Amino acid sequence: MTKLKIEQVKLDNINLAYTQVGEGSNLLLLHGNSGSNRYFKKYQLEHFANYHTYALDSRGHGHSRSKDTLLSYKQQSMDVLNFCKASGISNASVICYSDGGNLALWLAVKAPEIFNKVVAISPNTLASGSTKMALWAIQKALQAMKRLRQFGFPNQKQIMRFELMLTDTGITNADLQNIKTSVMILYAENDLITEEHILQISSQIPGCQVRKINNCNHFTIPFQSETIKTIQDYLLS
Repeated sequence: MTKLKIEQVKLDNINLAYTQVGEGSNLLLLHGNSGSNRYFKKYQLEHFANYHTYALDSRGHGHSRSKDTLLSYKQQSMDVLNFCKASGISNASVICYSDGGNLALWLAVKAPEIFNKVVAISPNTLASGSTKMALWAIQKALQAMKRLRQFGFPNQKQIMRFELMLTDTGITNADLQNIKTSVMILYAENDLITEEHILQISSQIPGCQVRKINNCNHFTIPFQSETIKTIQDYLLS
């Protein structure tokens, strides 16, 4: 498969890394927690090759470089907006997964004039929207990471990422109700986000399209043929 060049742009206090390829309408791709732009490589080269795609490394992830002691969804979403400004992107669609889906909702709240269509795959606005098993696993992993940190392991970025998953996004119901752009939410039959929370989010967004993708889980949903076809059709509609 073609190797995509890692590019960087200086934005305030971060060097934000990304890959770009293709021609056509702008399409931003935002990965999940502990991921990177490589997660969407097949999206860029195959599934959405007729778009000009930009796959970003979120703050604290991949090749992006910043001096953080804490991560927040709000800050990460501002990085996306600053990237668009620096890159001259004034109109785009976005496909975002998991933690990236949380950023997608922030983008829909903050900049409907830029983002005409927003696809959020398995987002959550509240940490409590995750399943009990997911929360337990995150907390246990975080405890182990912090113990290793005490012995000098260089895992501060990992700790910040996992702490992020235990924080709320800051997006309120009032924010969701005021969204003026088109939003689609997809979630897996066996997701790490509860169906109740997904449906609560979608019920607050005017005109939101929501769809459950069966026979998959939180980790496999982005690569299901049904997921890809649903998104392709939505972006063309």
